[in-house]
Amino acid sequence: QVQLVESGGGLVQPGGSLRLSCEASGSTLVDYAIGWFRQGPGKEREGVGCISRRGGPTYYVHSVNGRFTISRDNVENTVYLQMNMLKPEDTAVYYCAAAFRFACMLIEGSYQDWGQGTQVTVSS
Repeated sequence: QVQLVESGGGLVQPGGSLRLSCEASGSTLVDYAIGWFRQGPGKEREGVGCISRRGGPTYYVHSVNGRFTISRDNVENTVYLQMNMLKPEDTAVYYCAAAFRFACMLIEGSYQDWGQGTQVTVSS
């Protein structure tokens, strides 16, 4: 089991950037596929992107492809979600989740451990 804590959320203007962090404890994050999900106001939770175990491939949904980037810092035991060119429709609570498998996928049920979420608000 791995404990996850997200941070880095906040209020940003459209076109701005934020970097979210997903810090792990209790296990080595490099052994897990990590997914990022979000839940906007009045919406169901949806997948944003994910990174496979040990530097494996990443995957992004179409709406964020080219704007968001997921990366790992194995020394810090942290996964990051760099978000650029933010839009009001990116406003949501963002969650990271861990799956003890190689390949990542954006299916909530494939993830065993979840963080508590961090709020991102994109507004002028």
